[in-house]
Amino acid sequence: MRELFSTAARFEGHRPRLRAIAHRILGSTGEADDAVQETWLRLERTGIENVDDLGAWTTTVTGRVCLNLLRSREQRREEPLEADSPGGGGRLPDPVVGPAWAAGASGAGDPESAALTADAVGWALMVVVQELNPVERVAFVLHDLFAVPYAEIGPLVERSEDAARQLASRARRRVREQGTRGAVPDGDPAGRRRVVDAFFAAAREGDLDGLLSVLHPEVVLRSEGGARDRYTTRIAGAAEVAGQAVTFHRFAPFVHPVSVNGAEGVAVVAGGRVLSVMGFAVAGGRIVAIDVLADPDRLEGLGIDPEALG
Repeated sequence: MRELFSTAARFEGHRPRLRAIAHRILGSTGEADDAVQETWLRLERTGIENVDDLGAWTTTVTGRVCLNLLRSREQRREEPLEADSPGGGGRLPDPVVGPAWAAGASGAGDPESAALTADAVGWALMVVVQELNPVERVAFVLHDLFAVPYAEIGPLVERSEDAARQLASRARRRVREQGTRGAVPDGDPAGRRRVVDAFFAAAREGDLDGLLSVLHPEVVLRSEGGARDRYTTRIAGAAEVAGQAVTFHRFAPFVHPVSVNGAEGVAVVAGGRVLSVMGFAVAGGRIVAIDVLADPDRLEGLGIDPEALG
C-alpha cells in the first residue's frame, strides 16, 4: 500500500503537465481528464519500477491515448474538420476561464490552471490546432508546445523520427498559413486589456470607426451558439466583424473581464448564469481573433462560478 501511495504521489507531480498536453490535443477538458486517468491506470498495470523516466513515459502514454481518441472521433465522424457550408468550421475547443488578473500570468493560481494557461497564444491557436489531422496535431502539440523530442514522438505516432519531424513541420506550416489566427500575441497583458476595453467602449457607443481602429484588417470572429449548431460560425474582416460587434452593446451591463486560456477575455453573466465566454487575441495593438462560446450546455460543463466573476 505504501508503494501505491508513493507511485500516486509521483504521478500527481506530472498530472498538471499531462492534462495540459491532453487539453491542447483534444480541445476538451473532460476528455483531457479521461486521458490522464487512463495514463494513471496504465502506470498501475505496468508498475513504476519498470519505468525509467516517469515524465517521458507518461507523456508518451498520454499522447498515444489522445491519438487513439482522435482516431475514434474520425471513425465515428463526430468532429469533421471542415464545414459542409461556407462560413462554418469545427467546434471550438473548451476554454479555460479564470480571473482577469491571471491573464498573461502563467504562474498564478493553482498548478493545473497555470499549466493549462501557460500557452500564451491561447484559445486562438487551439482553434487552429483542432483543424490539423490527428497525427499532425499530436506531433505539433508535443514538439512545438511541450518540447518533446522527435525521437520520442516518432514511435508514438508509428513513424520514424524524420517522419515525425516532417509531420510537425507540415502542421507548423498550416498554422502559419492561417495568418492572424496563429499570430503571436503582444507581450504586455495590460496593453492587451486596454485594447479589449476600447473594443467594448466602441461597441457600447456604436462607434464603427472606434471599432475599426482596434480590429486587425483580417480579424476573424468565431462563435458557437448552441447544441443545434453543428459548426462554428466564422466572420472575417474588420468591417464585417465591426458590424457584428455593434450588436454587443446590449450586453454591456453584463460583461465581466476574465482570463481565457491565459489571455484577455470576458464572460457575459445575467440572471445568475454565464451566457457566453469571449476570448481575444491581440497582436500589434489590434484584435486579430475573437472566439465566442455561447452554447449553454458546454458553458455549464465548464463549471464557471458566476458569483466569482463579480
